[in-house]
Amino acid sequence: MTAEIMYGKELAGVIKNRLKLDVERLISEGKRPPGLATILVGNNPASKLYVRKKQEACEEVGFYGVEKILPANTTQTELHEIIEELNRDERVDGILIQLPLPTHLNTKAAMEVITPAKDVDGFHPLNMGKLMGGEEKIVACTPRGIITLLEHYGITFEGKNVVIINHSTVIGKPLAMLFLNRNATVTICHIHTRNLSFHTSTADILITATGVPKLISAEMIKDGVVVVDAGIARVENKIVGDVDFEEVKKKASFITPVPGGVGPMTIATLLENTFKLYKLRNEEKISFQ
Repeated sequence: MTAEIMYGKELAGVIKNRLKLDVERLISEGKRPPGLATILVGNNPASKLYVRKKQEACEEVGFYGVEKILPANTTQTELHEIIEELNRDERVDGILIQLPLPTHLNTKAAMEVITPAKDVDGFHPLNMGKLMGGEEKIVACTPRGIITLLEHYGITFEGKNVVIINHSTVIGKPLAMLFLNRNATVTICHIHTRNLSFHTSTADILITATGVPKLISAEMIKDGVVVVDAGIARVENKIVGDVDFEEVKKKASFITPVPGGVGPMTIATLLENTFKLYKLRNEEKISFQ
């Protein structure tokens, strides 16, 4: 068996092309384009790269983009003031805070300042609560992108054993809810999980996002498993994931590459979420308050 490769980059391209056409239609009707604001605090090289990619994606589809680059010594109050300014900006439909923030800043407090109607990442407690209740209007970008990718390749979820190696509010927890909403049986593993291979060996669908190279070996999975690698690390100037790709693909039925798998889907979903928020604010007149 050789796994079919799930190329998120290709599907992301399709999504971006569709959004570009949608924006062109809006502009032809005399309407403004959707707007996305990104906030970067500090000089983390990886964060700067991610923000640049997101802004480039905005330009690619014709969105209005705002980039707020703040010094590393920005105070909590100053950060909140910037967020409130963007909350009031009618050109901005989605607000994204690039994580991680410097350690002196309270990430949870900052996220709660973003109005839920502009919470493009789906991290506000109100939007997280809606997901818990089965409402999936705005969901964290990487989890939503993973579901979209799997659905595109015809993967079904009902009754499947899903193992997620990540328990963060960014990936693991919202992704677990998405699978539960689709009637899968979900196991979440993390750094304190004992006997990880016991859990991975039961998975019909395995998602890993730890940043630990070759954490998942072929001996840890069963034949025919669907593998989604959302991990990222740099080894000898090469970007790699959590999975021993060359060996695992010999046993899996489907697998994502790194790079070119989950990453592009995260950015495409960010754009989709921005467009959804635009429609909610400007067409359906639905209030999240």
